Amino acid sequence: MTAHLECRKLSVSYGGVRALDEVSFEVPRRSICAIVGPANSGKSSLLKCLNRTIDFVDTAKVTGEVLLDGTAVSKLRDVLGLRRRVGMVFPLPVGLPMSVYDNVAYAPRSRGVRAKAELDVIVERALRQAMLWDEVKDRLALLGTRLSGGQQQRLTLARALSMEPEVLCLDEFSIAIDPVTTMRIEEVLHELKRTTTIILATNLVQQARRLADQVVFLNAAKLVEVGDVVSMFERPRVMLTSRYLGGAIG
Repeated sequence: MTAHLECRKLSVSYGGVRALDEVSFEVPRRSICAIVGPANSGKSSLLKCLNRTIDFVDTAKVTGEVLLDGTAVSKLRDVLGLRRRVGMVFPLPVGLPMSVYDNVAYAPRSRGVRAKAELDVIVERALRQAMLWDEVKDRLALLGTRLSGGQQQRLTLARALSMEPEVLCLDEFSIAIDPVTTMRIEEVLHELKRTTTIILATNLVQQARRLADQVVFLNAAKLVEVGDVVSMFERPRVMLTSRYLGGAIG
């Protein structure tokens, strides 16, 4: 069976400095894959390659391939279409300077959805999926930037979900939010896994253990080990994996 996503000898460098070094692994469909590793191990660079947001970095050089349903993303001409299929949520919430409603409706409008009734359905669905609807349903005209930090992070998630992506990438989504909101978003991800493949970059080892079906461990730009979550935490093949996941290094 073809993997939903596959990296084949994926390498990234910035001005000659290597950020990823020939990383290869597969991600099954409708699963949660946690990318773990210490700071500067290449996690964010890897995520940016999946939907080609790495293209925005002038100094980045990418070799190897990312395959989506067996097709190399580097060969896709419709890059905006790729980014609709592979959504991205960045570490810090970036609310657009517009209402809560318009934040979520922005992407559907950009692809041609104009009917108010259709937009209403999309906005409510995405906000419900992000567990934000009950908190903002009576404040949809409020500026998104007026929400609390945790609410803004879930608004960013709702904005990504408004496109109904096949793959959802999250880069350290809990870095700036409280533990209660983090747990709420983790609940969301468990539900989303029924229909969506999720790639989660995290420094929080226990979050990876709670959420992931598969764990990819990066260190110093290299892939150290990849495996199912039970094997990685209980029977790692590499001593460095055992030390990192056990908290001895980080």
